[in-house]
Amino acid sequence: MVQSVQTFINGKIFTSNPEQPHASAMIVRDGRISWIGEQPALKRIEGNCIDLKGQRVLPGFIDAHLHPLWLANASTQIACTPPIVNSIADLIVEIQTVYQLSRNDQWIEGWGFDEGKLLEKRTPTRWDLDQAAPDLPVFISRTCTHIAVVNSKALELAGITKETPDPPGGEIDRDSTGEPTGILRENAKELATRIMPVKSLEENAASLAELGSFLLSHGITAITDLSSRTGPTDYLNLYQTAVKKGLKQRTVLYYMWEDLKEQPHLKPDQVNCKNQIHIGGIKLFSDGSVSGKTAWVYTPFLGEAENYGIQTTSKEELTAAAEAAEQNQIQLVVHAMGGQAIDLILKTLDTKKNWLSDGPSLRIEHAAMPTTQAIKRAAEKGIAFVTQAIFMFAEIESYHNNLGEERTKQTYPIKSMLDAGVKVALSSDAPATAWADPVNPFVGIKSAVTRQAYNGADTGQEQRIDVATAILLYTKAAQEITRIPEVGKLAVNHHADFIVLEKDIFDMDLDKIDTVSVSKTYMGGELVFEKHR
Repeated sequence: MVQSVQTFINGKIFTSNPEQPHASAMIVRDGRISWIGEQPALKRIEGNCIDLKGQRVLPGFIDAHLHPLWLANASTQIACTPPIVNSIADLIVEIQTVYQLSRNDQWIEGWGFDEGKLLEKRTPTRWDLDQAAPDLPVFISRTCTHIAVVNSKALELAGITKETPDPPGGEIDRDSTGEPTGILRENAKELATRIMPVKSLEENAASLAELGSFLLSHGITAITDLSSRTGPTDYLNLYQTAVKKGLKQRTVLYYMWEDLKEQPHLKPDQVNCKNQIHIGGIKLFSDGSVSGKTAWVYTPFLGEAENYGIQTTSKEELTAAAEAAEQNQIQLVVHAMGGQAIDLILKTLDTKKNWLSDGPSLRIEHAAMPTTQAIKRAAEKGIAFVTQAIFMFAEIESYHNNLGEERTKQTYPIKSMLDAGVKVALSSDAPATAWADPVNPFVGIKSAVTRQAYNGADTGQEQRIDVATAILLYTKAAQEITRIPEVGKLAVNHHADFIVLEKDIFDMDLDKIDTVSVSKTYMGGELVFEKHR
């Protein structure tokens, strides 16, 4: 068999490998790095020589908390974000435009509204949506994806009336007469989503493959799906089909506990980390979102003395899910934003021993408002926090409205987590944030290193981290938490997954980091993306 060999020279390589942080040349043999170091030590050029022309090189990014199928489908829905939608009136116009082109049996869908950014400073209601589409069902997701608004036709099809009780872990908003307003919080959304039309496996796989190309343009070479399902389409089959259609990213799936609880046994090949597509964990929710005022907090949301958010799971569910995760030798992954939600997880599983040897057994997703004691306990137990600095950057209006300026500065205390020894990864949670390009890693990195929102608001200077650390949290640390083997750093025997930047992220104003773009992306030493000039 003929070996594929390339020698990359004249680069400014940041390796994410603390044992050898910097290099200027590397040799790639059959997709893996066989040598890396400073160019003067390079004894000879092997194979094809590629001149990096002094550009900055980083390991490929790993998005440790992502919703690829949602993100892929969002491109076909109404984008309810600035600059297009700045008010409920704008939203009505956008829905009307789609309505006029729609079939009789079609659902109209949208994503990304944030009432903090809307002129009216309130959440749309069924009656707003009815003005635009009186006889077709409409489903609009809030930016956090934990809240949706539907119109009267959708309520009718879902069978939601005055008499419909709130489902466990969910709330149906009602007016003063008890009439549903169309706003469905947390698990109440499922009353509508379960009756919505489902795309075929082939359609969704094609969308994922197309998204994969876009993610490569952002330097993202490994991804996760934190809302994977067993039905009506099994996501393992879906992603394997997407690979056949061109999806290149190494991908970890996290299955929803509600889908697995009846039959939690998985086959060894399904959870094999060496497979491009594999199952890495079981996912459940402990609460909702800060921006949607459904995070389960210790101090009530601003101006709502009785609103402590929503608890969406129980000790019994957490314990059962942890046992299933241990049985399958995969992670337990729990969404928790508020302090009470985080503490429920820690207290429930405090005496349970870690069951994985190659990474954290337990991951807490978002971890927006951990107490000092929770941070300390997570460090002691080897529990990982997978967090999203982009939330503060993009959703500052809602954070200020719901928490106030001082509490906002205390959210996502990334530096405190790291100082305590907690395993931390940065990620995007795309498309669950109010930003036009929510998956862009450089936006999250900018937020983490400046602790300023897009509008310049201070989001907590004491919690700033430096650029190198932010990159580590998107590469090496993300690998250690997702357990994807032999990626995350540029080192001998690792996959040659790396990106070349147009500008040097280490040599620029911090407030310009979100303007950094990827010139080239390589996977296994193969050029898989090149920016056209």
